[in-house]
Amino acid sequence: QVQLVESGGGLVQAGGSLRHSCAASGLTFGNYAMGWYRQAPGKERELVAAISSGGSTYYADSVKGRFTISRDNAKNTIYLQMNSLKPEDTAVYSCVANRLWSRITLANDGGYWGRGTQVTVSS
Repeated sequence: QVQLVESGGGLVQAGGSLRHSCAASGLTFGNYAMGWYRQAPGKERELVAAISSGGSTYYADSVKGRFTISRDNAKNTIYLQMNSLKPEDTAVYSCVANRLWSRITLANDGGYWGRGTQVTVSS
């Protein structure tokens, strides 16, 4: 059974930083593209960042230069370092895994989801 367990959410002031982690189990981690989606109240879910099995990365325009995604295949874990946080970054952040890079960018079609963690950025 595939499990994606996130940690690292919380409350932070604008301009601050947070680091998300997502530990995966039940899959061959090195074969999967991984990423983070977020959803704010009243807004559509959006892909924030993704990293392929080979290490290629994708970032939403809204987070480029502020967020960094990375993976540690030895620990079956991905990380999302979030710097210069803004109130508009407030959302539930969910870890995702998909065998296909193309599908992780298409609403993670056919992939796996973590339960999500809340990030709140106060102004």
